[in-house]
Amino acid sequence: MSTPVPRSRRRLRVPAPGAAAPRQPVDQATIGRRSVRRRATGMTATEAAAALEEAELQRHLDRDREDLAGDERGPAEVSEWHRIAQLLATTGGVYDPAADAVVQDELTADRRAAEADQQRLQEQQQLAARADELAALARAGRLDRTVQSRPGDEAARDVLVHRGDYHPVVDCWLAQSLADRSGHYADPAAGGSLPAPVRAHAALLAALARTGAPIADGELEFAGRLAQADPDAADALATWLERALAPAELAETAAPGAGEDGAR
Repeated sequence: MSTPVPRSRRRLRVPAPGAAAPRQPVDQATIGRRSVRRRATGMTATEAAAALEEAELQRHLDRDREDLAGDERGPAEVSEWHRIAQLLATTGGVYDPAADAVVQDELTADRRAAEADQQRLQEQQQLAARADELAALARAGRLDRTVQSRPGDEAARDVLVHRGDYHPVVDCWLAQSLADRSGHYADPAAGGSLPAPVRAHAALLAALARTGAPIADGELEFAGRLAQADPDAADALATWLERALAPAELAETAAPGAGEDGAR
């Protein structure tokens, strides 16, 4: 078979007027390698060596062209012709991308990357939907203890903040859920990624709940304001309340001279 010309002299394409910009930068090196593989399919070692020689000559002729300064496709094509020529010189036969381990490894990596991208997209869509749900409940005044927290609600809160749709009610709801250890926050390890004011608010709510005093709706609104204004002060108050409300036997074991257990 005849050896095809490795590639045209015109390597760079100017986008058509008004054409939309690609979402991601075009990888010219990858395009070049894939182009070489298509043209090399069915070639023998001799034909691949001739194609490599012609590609190297073309690269030499183009070395002073200003419009090709920084071009990645040309060098990538030469390198790929060189690799394929060496492969055929070793294995014999004709070139088949399906039998090329390098090509198959790249295809596998591409599939895995596409699957990961698809999974990230689905997660982002689910996160955005949850953020919409929380925002709608907050606007309707229905974001309360009847709504169970879920894994990822911290990230949904971040989405609301990022897009300027933040509602303080969301932070109050998260703090109450953390204080109650309900929903997602039934796990003691959950809540670590919440902002400090929300965690301080939750600690103060939990300490106040231990007083056993009847609490009317909205009566503890001050706890959220204190936590937002000074999380450290809210944490300190929560700690003090916990100590003041501790059972008498705990206070005794913590007293000086209570013995080995008390020292521990």
